[in-house]
Amino acid sequence: MKKRVSFHNLGCKVNAYETDVMIALFEDAGYETVAFEEPADVVVVNTCTVTNIADRKSRQMLHKAKKLNPSAAVVAAGCYVTADAERALKDEGIDICVGNTDKPRIVEIVERFLQSREKADAACAGSTFPSQFKLTRLTERTRAYIKIQDGCNQFCSYCIIPFARGRTVSRSREDILEEIKGMTAQGVKEFVITGIHVSSYGYDIKYPGAKPQADRFAPDILIGLLGSIDELEGVERIRLGSLEPRIITKEFAQGLKSIKSLCPHFHLSLQSGCDSVLKRMNRHYDTAVFEECVRILRETFDDPAITTDVIVGFPGETEEEFEQSLEFVQKTGFYQMHIFKYSKRKGTVAAGMPHQLTEAQKAERSDRMEEAERRMTAAYISRHIGSVADVLYEEEQLIGGVKMICGYTREYIRVAAVSGAGSGEIKSVRLGAEAAPGILSGVEL
Repeated sequence: MKKRVSFHNLGCKVNAYETDVMIALFEDAGYETVAFEEPADVVVVNTCTVTNIADRKSRQMLHKAKKLNPSAAVVAAGCYVTADAERALKDEGIDICVGNTDKPRIVEIVERFLQSREKADAACAGSTFPSQFKLTRLTERTRAYIKIQDGCNQFCSYCIIPFARGRTVSRSREDILEEIKGMTAQGVKEFVITGIHVSSYGYDIKYPGAKPQADRFAPDILIGLLGSIDELEGVERIRLGSLEPRIITKEFAQGLKSIKSLCPHFHLSLQSGCDSVLKRMNRHYDTAVFEECVRILRETFDDPAITTDVIVGFPGETEEEFEQSLEFVQKTGFYQMHIFKYSKRKGTVAAGMPHQLTEAQKAERSDRMEEAERRMTAAYISRHIGSVADVLYEEEQLIGGVKMICGYTREYIRVAAVSGAGSGEIKSVRLGAEAAPGILSGVEL
């Protein structure tokens, strides 16, 4: 009888990619993958540690896993155990700790535990790209996350990730292209290029042996990679993950425009629209630099979708500083924003900063930022009503009692249409009024 394994993923797109790879590793070893709530012999929680809240959610899911399956081997994998292995090893709800570097060996580590039943620790830090750790198949998705680099050299004052993931390491172009070829053979049409700090891709390739620096990039190497992906048969769309604002120049934007399958959807991480807060965050740009990056993208592309991340309630953020940030995001006119209430993370510089805000203050500012986002999202979507767009269908959904198939335009606008087409098909659609909040109706041409 096959051993059963279940997974729960927390955190970023890099974690989502690595969870998909680990699922395949277990299945290749003869395991059957089951839902998290079902009985299993092994339960893997791919953890996150970006904030204290993420740490708490990781612990909660690990304890839930042990409660659901008391006799199972519960595996804490990823950033939480890498950043605080000592605490994880003392946790009675965790049987095995597997750090990011040792994820490629997870099946071997689990098998050893099942034989010995001795608590296992492989929670070392760092990043590697062994050839056997790559995506070979997907379940239930029409797009694939492709991890091109790991680690970060930025050391923002609020972030623990450079300590959990190590310095930036780029994956070889050959390995990336081989992985994507395998996915296109399975019908995947869209590829989301992701990493811990995507804009750092190629720095260690272009400057081998150079000391990692927060202000050095290799945009030509990244453009070259994207161009090679674009040339692969079966690649219909390339969507970029989060970009460092400072990588955006006229030359870089023109390089992006030359890539025919690139989606005009750019996620530029802002974090704050106030220069004094950006300085305390140790972000390496100011609002003038960010504004220029957005101007370049809008000058190069026709009404691109520009999305961002914003932290509210950073230590010492005054009402005046918050108002500056709110005014800046509204002036910029983002399509969408990921809004985070600052969460103190032990081990970071920001955790020791004075004038920490209350949860009530952070919640009130988050509400105001979210209201601004709703208006900006509505304004961006409304500009596309009446236009024709290619929609990659993903899933059926019941909207207003009608079965419709939903998908996304290249700008990542969600669209619902009545169609006989199935998941994974791309259709030209004329966009109409909202079918549901945040979802435009569409009529196939």
